[in-house]
Amino acid sequence: MAFEGLTDKLAAAFKKMKSRGKLSEADVKEAMREVRLALLDADVNFKVAKDFTNRVAEKAIGEKVTESLTPAQMVIKIVNEELVSLMGGEEVKINTASKGPTIIMMCGLQGSGKTTHSAKLGKMLRSKGHRPLLVACDIYRPAAIDQLKIVGEKAGVQVFEKGTQDPVKTAVEALAYAKDYGHDYVILDTAGRLHIDEELMGELTRMKEKTEPNEILLVVDSMTGQDAVNVAKSFNETLGIDGVIITKLDGDTRGGAALSVKAVTGCPIKFAGVGEKIEDLEVFHPDRMASRILGMGDILSLIEQAEAKLDEKKAEETLKRLQENKFDMNDLLEQFGQIKNMGSMKKMLSMLPGMEKQLRDVDIDDRQMLRVEAIILSMTPAEREKPSIISPSRKRRIAAGSGNKVEDVNRLLKQYEQMKQMFKQFGKKGKGGKFRKGFGGMGGMQLPPGFGL
Repeated sequence: MAFEGLTDKLAAAFKKMKSRGKLSEADVKEAMREVRLALLDADVNFKVAKDFTNRVAEKAIGEKVTESLTPAQMVIKIVNEELVSLMGGEEVKINTASKGPTIIMMCGLQGSGKTTHSAKLGKMLRSKGHRPLLVACDIYRPAAIDQLKIVGEKAGVQVFEKGTQDPVKTAVEALAYAKDYGHDYVILDTAGRLHIDEELMGELTRMKEKTEPNEILLVVDSMTGQDAVNVAKSFNETLGIDGVIITKLDGDTRGGAALSVKAVTGCPIKFAGVGEKIEDLEVFHPDRMASRILGMGDILSLIEQAEAKLDEKKAEETLKRLQENKFDMNDLLEQFGQIKNMGSMKKMLSMLPGMEKQLRDVDIDDRQMLRVEAIILSMTPAEREKPSIISPSRKRRIAAGSGNKVEDVNRLLKQYEQMKQMFKQFGKKGKGGKFRKGFGGMGGMQLPPGFGL
């Protein structure tokens, strides 16, 4: 995940302040010097980093340490508030049309991930009950139209294309098509270039004039650092953009672009690409990103993912079986299927407070879940319903049938009993509320057997 280096350096700067009884001006200045260096190392714009630390210092100097907060906690609180403000303060939604389809024009340099993220945005809109239409307006890059068709099919979103005719004409025809066939969102995948040039901007300006988009989104690659901010500034000055989609925030990137783009351009980050899968697009929440940067996790996003991808009806059924102490291997198999739908286990766990740093050097192999599933599938229906009947000879048969060892079967059965007890307790405590619905059968994100944590 981005910001790992920044998170560690901020933690080191705050650690030095923990033993102080009060915040002196010298203490604050020394801490802010380290924070500024950490921000610069994360490729944050120099002026942005300087203004940021000046604001924090101004608020921190002279603050009285309350009974419930240590000096370090006070500074962290102020830094958190300023990080949220730096990244926009709050979630900024897409501008929607009051009548007719909402038109979104996607722009960016070649290689920024514009086409893929057009489809990702279409997938997100479709999951919310909308009928988006992807429009192929890139006639210059080889196979660009074919690529949009492929990712559009993965997203389950229709693609409108007219070959290599004038892309502005294609966009206008697509709008008429969308109105005729009931599409409420039109996403224009425009052509990118290797660098900003007059020809690129001229075509985009003509398209803007002819289609009057409700939203112009610029896709920038976070791994390009301050170059991404410079690109955003140039596009905004020439075209006038409404927001930014920042990509590859899941990668090993310093992340400075995410912290700089709003301050430099005035344009908010609206979405973040956090993976290679078609569903790996998140609404950008400045407060949640600030929490991740400070190592506090992101529980809200985790819960939202669970609610979106878990089958609530099945979760309710499992919860009922838990409360009635009827949880068996069939239920465990069902839970594994639900967890797999949420994606990478390591990614999910990193959203828990304090877990991201602990998991950096830990190899969590999602294929291990497949091995455990193989053990359960090698059991007879009677064995799954009542694991207590599994004798030594049955264990040998199950191990051979699943390609595992008897010790692996024993470990699963032991952990199953432990999970059963834990789930039973959780079922009694989880009365109502969103958390119960989202995690009804997951026991508060307990690691599945075999992950060894």
